[in-house]
Amino acid sequence: MAVPRQIQIVSAFAALYLIWGSTYLGILFAIQSIPPFLMAGARFFFAGLIMFVIARTQGSLRSTWAEWRTSLIVGACLLLGGNGGVTISEKFIETGLASLIVATVPIYIILLGWLFGMTPRPGGIVWLGLAGGFLGVGILLGPALRFSGGGNSHPLIGMSILLVGSFLWSAGSLYSRTAKHAASPFLGAAQQMFCGGLLLMLTGLFLGEPKHFHPSAITGLSLGAFVYLVLIGAIVGYTAYFWLLRNCDPAKVATYAYINPIVAVLLGALFAHEVVTLRTVLAAALIIGSVALIITVQQLKPKALPPITAAIETECAR
Repeated sequence: MAVPRQIQIVSAFAALYLIWGSTYLGILFAIQSIPPFLMAGARFFFAGLIMFVIARTQGSLRSTWAEWRTSLIVGACLLLGGNGGVTISEKFIETGLASLIVATVPIYIILLGWLFGMTPRPGGIVWLGLAGGFLGVGILLGPALRFSGGGNSHPLIGMSILLVGSFLWSAGSLYSRTAKHAASPFLGAAQQMFCGGLLLMLTGLFLGEPKHFHPSAITGLSLGAFVYLVLIGAIVGYTAYFWLLRNCDPAKVATYAYINPIVAVLLGALFAHEVVTLRTVLAAALIIGSVALIITVQQLKPKALPPITAAIETECAR
């Protein structure tokens, strides 16, 4: 029985690494002919409905108002702020660059957890990781800041949106630690996707996206990417993620935080012809290395695990 179980674990990790790393490219293709907020909203709305069906097979769908309130707040932070930020940012920056900035989420969580008294003050090694991560972000932002006054300001817009979105994602993750959730993780995921999806679609309506959206103009590539994001990115990725949380050390599951950006950068270069510069490689090494260092330290100190655990236990597929 050990061999099949090991195969399941390896397959689940492969799904988590490859699928969630590929969603950045999927988003890029999907928004080529579908407005970003409407696309993201419909993606999570439909994924939420499917997750409700999965949750129903696991038991009752009863839920309290407090649990729905949690889902609304977490959905607003993680999906509207976090995923919505990723989606709209890809109108301005490359997928690989977006994935590297999003990789700073564990760094935000460490700092916010300490500032709000939820975790002890970071130690020397963790401070080194934090400094390295922000240095990597600074390297990415450098050229955009230098040319922010001219026609090359779009990258700065995209990266600024992502930095704010990553902050909201992190804040929502920490809030989720103490909030009341549905007993079933699948029901909780369904509620968050449903609420977040509705908020994203309402944002799209508020911004007037339907005026510029013509269903007949949707390309086969965008439609295929949308279906992939719903069925594979959200459903398969989320199922593999939940299964791993229940069968592996959460700190090991958290390794997706520094594997996904590598996958995203490679896929962007291969299929979207994105250029990987020396600056990007250096920034990637600093950010991914810093996140890996922080997660490793957290794993070696069980009492300090909650911040990273909060990040992965409330994570939704990008």
